[in-house]
This record gives sequence, C-alpha cells and structure tokens, in this order.
Amino acid sequence: MMLVAGCKRDHAQTDSFDSDTTSAPIPIPGFSRDTAYSFIERQLAFGVRNPGSPGIAACREWMVTKLEQYGATVIRQKFQAHIYNGKVFPSENIIGQFNPESKNRILLGAHYDTRFIADKDADPAKQKQPIAGADDGASGVAVLLEVARLLKENKINLGVDIVFFDAEDQGTSKSEDDPENISWCLGSQYWSKNPHRPGYKARFGILLDMVGAKNAFFNRENVQGLYPHAQEVHALYTKVWNLARAMGKGQYFHDRNIPGITDDHYWVNKIARITMIDIINKPPDHPEGFGAHWHTHQDDIGIIDKNTLASVGQVVTAVVYRTASGNF
Repeated sequence: MMLVAGCKRDHAQTDSFDSDTTSAPIPIPGFSRDTAYSFIERQLAFGVRNPGSPGIAACREWMVTKLEQYGATVIRQKFQAHIYNGKVFPSENIIGQFNPESKNRILLGAHYDTRFIADKDADPAKQKQPIAGADDGASGVAVLLEVARLLKENKINLGVDIVFFDAEDQGTSKSEDDPENISWCLGSQYWSKNPHRPGYKARFGILLDMVGAKNAFFNRENVQGLYPHAQEVHALYTKVWNLARAMGKGQYFHDRNIPGITDDHYWVNKIARITMIDIINKPPDHPEGFGAHWHTHQDDIGIIDKNTLASVGQVVTAVVYRTASGNF
C-alpha cells in the first residue's frame, strides 16, 4: 500500500493478488484514517454509551443518520436487554443495508455500547464508573462507518449489511452457571435468533472489536470443535490474514492461534450459522485480557492510533471490493 507524505488517506489501488482469475478487478478505494479517527472523536463527544444512558441514545441517532447519509437502507431492531444484574434496558441493533435487493451478501459487524463499569481499572474508586470506550466500542463503529462512506462513493453490486450490535459489553465473568458467557453479546444473540430479514443468509461475515489501539495484535482463533462449520471459519481466517500480510499489514495480523473467544461473532456462527470471524486485539503479553486499557478508564482517545485504524480498514475494504469482483 503506497503512501505519500502529507496525504490524508491511503491511495486507491487496483487489487491484483489473484492474477489468474478471469473476473475484472474492481479498484479498491483508499480508506481514510483521519475520517475514521474523527468518527471515534464524535462518539466520545456523546459521553459514555452504556445501556440506558443519554450518550448511547444520541450515538444511536447519529449512526442512523450517517448510514442513511451514505445511502444505506436502515433497520432499527429493538429488543429488551436483560443485564446479568437484573436490570432491563430498551436496546437496538442498527442495521445498514447496501444493495438490499442483492442475494449475494456479506456481513460486517461491531458493537457500539460501552462497558457500564471499569472493572479492570487499577483505581478501585473508579471501577464502578462507565468507561469512554474509544477502542472497545467506538473503533469498530468508526471503521465500518468509513467503509459505508466508501460504498456510497465507490458503488458495487455486492450486498453488504453493516450491523451495529447493542448490549455487547454488559456481561459478567464466566462461571459454572454461564458456560458460554451468555450474559455478554445480548444484541448479537437477539439478532442471530431474529435476523433483520427472515431466512437471512450471507456468504461470510467479519466482526471488528477493539481495532484502534497502538501496536494492536490480531490473532486467529482455533475454532476446531466450536461450530459444525468450523472448517469454513478457519478457512476465512486464513484468507483474510493472508490478504492482510500480502498488503503489508503483518505487524498487526499475526500468525498466532488462540482459543475461541465469546464475542458477537460466536453467536452469529453458533445460532445463525453464518461463517464469521473476529478481528480483535489480544496482545500475547496480556493473556487474561485484551490489552492494558481493556475495561479501564485508559480506554480513551489517547489509546487510539490512526495507523491501526487504517490497516484494519484497508484490509476490510479490500475484502469487500475483492468479493464484489469475484477475487476473494
């Protein structure tokens, strides 16, 4: 990916990795790191975005407006999120459909809620306060909104569904009573049981979660035994990671396998039976968590690195446009 000093975005490129294909390649637009970064700043300006907060309500309206501005047909899927502590919050999954008439579809997802407590913070006095969620929440939304903007400016025939899941980050620690961590990912559990279209199918999906931190470390999951279609999930990880490395993003996309993660993609695979992978930061020096800022008040704008956003965004953009041209 060639960069020019002073340029605000990666240059548009024509993908040529699969030179033996007979399909005409579609130029891959350049992903704007600055626009994605500004989308994170905008979300943080709403304040904390835990369920029931004014911040999440304002953020929700903003996301709907942006998706509609970019030409998506928007569905607001309302549900009741029953949090493990007994509280219930009106919640919404926001779905932006591009080319809704197309049967050839892919799924992109991220959660937009933020954790209602900072349970991993080093300061006990702050552990009961909600976090800003610059990385854990806002970064995935920001990348996908920039992809949505590119889809408006660089139209393709492929059907693309962008799903912003609600109530992902309000669970409790795994216990014998919760063997699958079902208190997490309430929005994706609901969507997987009640997709926005009856009989909804997608060729594959990619989930983005915590994709904005400096020196992010994205691993491949070992999904053997997790799903009946585990082989397809493994193959999708391999294709995306190989593409990322071919694009020069190997400093982020590492050839390291980790145990399966209960994240929104888990339920999409488990319930909806749609092959979906997770691009999520899990550094090897933090085996019990997802980086030192995870579920702490360090997860603010200072943790975000534009190069990480650009790398993830350009890889996802390449996947979308290569799929549209039949080269993925």
